[in-house]
Amino acid sequence: MRDHVTVPYVLPDIPDPDRITRAQAFAARLAERRTCRFFSDAAVPRAVIEAAIRAAGSAPSGANHQPWHFAVVCSPDKKRAIREAAEAKERAFYGADSGSPKAGEEWLAALRELGTDADKHFLDTAPYLIVVFAQRKGGIAEDGQTQNYYVNESVGIACGLLLATLHEAGLATLTHTPSPMGFLRQVCGRPEWEKPLMIVVVGHPAIDATVPAKALQKKPLDQIASWL
Repeated sequence: MRDHVTVPYVLPDIPDPDRITRAQAFAARLAERRTCRFFSDAAVPRAVIEAAIRAAGSAPSGANHQPWHFAVVCSPDKKRAIREAAEAKERAFYGADSGSPKAGEEWLAALRELGTDADKHFLDTAPYLIVVFAQRKGGIAEDGQTQNYYVNESVGIACGLLLATLHEAGLATLTHTPSPMGFLRQVCGRPEWEKPLMIVVVGHPAIDATVPAKALQKKPLDQIASWL
């Protein structure tokens, strides 16, 4: 017996052949998404970013607490501050200054095939950085006290919807996770109960942008799915 307020939920009745076609077409579009590290500084309409964040905000979440905040950074000064702080963390990670990297050799070897290094020029070239925060507490009221649930899972799903919407809008994206990320809380003026989860870099790809061939290698369906 339902003892809470409900509203009707109805989906359009789509014939199965159309359902398959739509699913396959959407999957094909998403498969074209690439992680881009070479951005143009060309402007992107704010309305596109707002729509993508609204899509992210529609994600399911533990107890419907919606434990996320998206700080959109477009100020050149703040983007520069983020780049400088992130590159300091990355130089330590790669051992660029000391010669003694924090990352192990196996990790560094895996990254070599993707061509990553401590230079994060895209952080102040792209028009937008969306800094994603996971709210460990707060609830709907965002009071910093109410416990949130399944926070990382909820925010991860929201980030997937964010990336999918930005790709559908024809924009390039990059997820960047400098470690540790506490500096992002200060730069973005967010409270201590929020944990920075990632930076989503958004913009148009540079005219000469490339992606590593290694990044195009995706596991086949029979390796990532099982039918029981």
